[in-house]
Formats: sequence, structure tokens, C-alpha cells
Amino acid sequence: MLTGTIRSQIDQIWNAFWSGGVSNPLSVIEQLTFLMFIKRLDDLHTVEERKSEDLSIPMQRSIFPLGTNDKGEPYENLRWSRFKHFEAREMMRIVDEHVFPFLRALGEEGSSYGTHMKDARLGFSNPNLLAKVVQMLDEIPMEDRDTKGDVYEYMLGKIASAGQNGQFRTPRHIIALMVNLMAPAPTDVICDPAAGTSGFLVSAAEYLRTHHPQILRNAESRDHFHNQMFHGFDFDSTMLRIGAMNMTLHGIENPDIAYRDSLAEEHGADEGRYSLILANPPFAGSLDYDTTSKDLLKIVKTKKTELLFMALFLRLMRTGGRAAVVVPDGVLFGSSKAHKDIRKMLVEDHQLEAIIKLPSGVFRPYAGVSCAIVIFTKTNSGGTDNVWFYDMTADGQSLDDKRTPLLEDAKLGPVPDEALTEEEHAKNNLPDILTRWQALEGEADRPRTAQSFMVPASEIIGTGSWDLSLNRYKEIEHEEVEHQTPAEIIAELRALEGEIAAGLDRLEEMLG
Repeated sequence: MLTGTIRSQIDQIWNAFWSGGVSNPLSVIEQLTFLMFIKRLDDLHTVEERKSEDLSIPMQRSIFPLGTNDKGEPYENLRWSRFKHFEAREMMRIVDEHVFPFLRALGEEGSSYGTHMKDARLGFSNPNLLAKVVQMLDEIPMEDRDTKGDVYEYMLGKIASAGQNGQFRTPRHIIALMVNLMAPAPTDVICDPAAGTSGFLVSAAEYLRTHHPQILRNAESRDHFHNQMFHGFDFDSTMLRIGAMNMTLHGIENPDIAYRDSLAEEHGADEGRYSLILANPPFAGSLDYDTTSKDLLKIVKTKKTELLFMALFLRLMRTGGRAAVVVPDGVLFGSSKAHKDIRKMLVEDHQLEAIIKLPSGVFRPYAGVSCAIVIFTKTNSGGTDNVWFYDMTADGQSLDDKRTPLLEDAKLGPVPDEALTEEEHAKNNLPDILTRWQALEGEADRPRTAQSFMVPASEIIGTGSWDLSLNRYKEIEHEEVEHQTPAEIIAELRALEGEIAAGLDRLEEMLG
């Protein structure tokens, strides 16, 4: 958890960019990403230097070579700890003419840090702004992994609060809910085919650190965690840089964060590779058949991106693999053949486990569209018995554009620090969702008037359209009306008649 002081420091950095003429929030976070990356390179080099000195052995991973570069500048001057002391114009010269070309060269060499920096450029020309931002970043204490990650997450939150490019960021508490529902295991291979800022992958990594700390104590599982477990794809190079930095600052050494247009490219190399998919893809309408991957069109013939992503998830998952993904409500009840085909596949060919309806304000202020979380397992042999429906009505924040927290921090999120009362549950359904999911056997007898209930697969199939909309199955509880005799009803009407007559008399007197 960040202190108020650190939050204030980040706010000041953001305001410095804004007053210095860099007003696009995505540009601000991109430049901060570069600067934090440059600082991290120096930190890594310093750690190796100290290890070399303490153990009297040569440096095993030297980032900054000895001597000078091809322009005659000492590599030592390219280090954060060195140039941060330079005068503003000299700092600008070093960073622009030498540090950024060094970053791009790292990218060309294909190092795990440099892969997404090959087209890095300094995005502003004010030396005083650079010197000010370097100084302020240097003053933020980021020694431990948790603080580094939280600092960057808070910066990413600025993208959303600035009211621009917020579509790249799923609310953190919704991500946490989905990760806790799926409970990643140390052997999982996890993929987000529309990774954005890598929020799902970061949250999955934090879940594993918390619930399976032994994963980093064993050499084999530690190697799997750092090198094979996490895979994220995006077709926006800025997002790739931001996502890769987010993973790095959360302590994942070599995640597979790669450029890929997930709906356009063939997926033969990745087919059946992943055991867990967590995603909230962009649902941007329709694609042309010509630009759509042919292997996805074999699964479902459609131009709609939301259905193509569902086909993609099934394509990428291994048999026995699980998925928790966000879909727009239209996927659940759309009437086209493609909509029905996808739902039929989920219900009859695989194991559909849950539909969690989200309140329509969850993604405000960027979108008011109604969505749901769909949870399923790829079996290729059916297995759907009952489908669990949950009608989430509150996520702990107001459902207007401001998204104001409705409870104190200790009572927010899917795993709050303090238990919630019945009244507080009405403001935050997430802990109840997780509790009920972990004890599904108790849901079988709940009535359809409850907030959550089970629906047999046979009933869903019986609709003929494999309808998965919660309102199709939910029943409304009607209040009991007290039974009255005809005489009692006549007496009430006569009393009402008397009141009306008296009122008319008073009105007549007033008009007099």
C-alpha cells in the first residue's frame, strides 16, 4: 500500500509533465516508463558491481560496458546514478544523444529488458522538465518489489483518471476477483491475448507469490515462474512497453510480452499451449473476413470481435485448461447463428461453469456497456452439468463516472481485510462472489429469486438458443398481498369516498 507521501510525489511528477507541455496521459506514462527503465538498468548494474566486489569475482551481468561508446562518451555517464547530478542541459544532451540510443541498441540485441525499447525516443525537449522529473523520480523510495509495483500501478491509474485511454485498464479489483476465482497454480501457463498494461498477468503473479511462496524457492519452479509462465500479446507498441515494465517492476524477470494481432494471425504454434486464460479484450465491433485469422473462422464464421475472441480462447487453451474472461452481454443472448454456435460449443462441447453479470457502470467513465465474466474449462467432450449465475449489483465503488469508493479500503476488493456486514455487502458483492464460488455445492438449493443460483445445462439447451442471460432464468420475488373480503374492500372504498367528499367541500369553501 502506498503512503500518502509517495502518492503526492507521483502526483507532483504528473503535474510537472502537464505544466511542461506533455499533456497526453499515455505519453506521460510512456516517458515515465523509459525513465524508470533507465533507472532500473543502473540499479541492476549496481547490484552486480557490489556482488562482484563482495565475492571478488568478475561481474556476471554487466549492462554498461567499460570505456566509451562510438561517439566517445564514457558509458559511465549513461548511468542514472551519474547523469542525475549533471546540469539540466548537459543531462538532456546525455539522455537524448546517448542513453536512448543505448536503450535502442539493447532492444536490437534482444535482451529481456530491451526488447520493447528498440524504438524508444525522448518525448520532450525541455531540459528543466527532464532534470525536475529525474530528481523527483529519484526521491521516490522504490527499493522493494512491492513498492515498485504499487508506484507503477498508481501511475497507470492516472491513465484512467485522466479520462483518456482508460480502455486499456480493467479495474484492479475486477482483475483481482477473476484471478482469485481461478486460483492460479504453480504449474500453470497463463496467457492474456489482449494484455494491455498486463494487469491480469501481474495480479496472477502476486496471487502465486502470496498463496504459493514455495514457487520461488525451488530452482525448477522459479525458472518456470520467471521464464515460461506468463504470456501477453498486444498490437500497440506503447502498451507492450508499459505492460513489460509493469511485469518487470513486479519482479518477473523474463515474461513473454510480445507484439501480436491476436485476431489476425494464425495460431498453429500456440494451439493448445495455455492452461489458464485471463482476459478482458477490446470489443470494437467487426473485422473483415480478409483480415481475420482463418483458423478462428473455422471455429465460428463471424466478423464480430467478441465472438472471434471467444474462438481464440478455445483455440489457445489446452484440454483441461480454464478461462475467466469478460464478454459484452450480447455474447450471452445474441440471436445470430455465430452467437448461438459459440454458446452451444461452451455448453455442449466444453464445461461452462459460471456467468457473473457485472453492473453496467463497472467500466465507467469509458463505457457503460453491460458485461459479464464467463468461466469455462476446455474439455472437447462436454461436461456442463449446472451453470452458476451471480447477479453482481455492487463492486465497492459508485457506478457513475466518478467511481467513488463506497467503503473504507479495508473492506474493498474480493478479499477484504475486514469482514463485511449485510449492509456493507450491498455495497461490495465481490467477497460474497468468491465465498460462494468456493462452496458451489451449497448453491444448488438456492431459489431463482436469490442473487446467485444454479441452472441445469438441460434447461439452457432446452431454450433452443443456448441463452445464457441471467434475466432469462432469474425470478422476481413478489410481495405477499393480504387477502381481503369483499365487505372489507367496500368499507375501504366508502372511507376513501368520504375523504374525497370532505376534501371537495373544503376546496369549495376556499374558492367560496
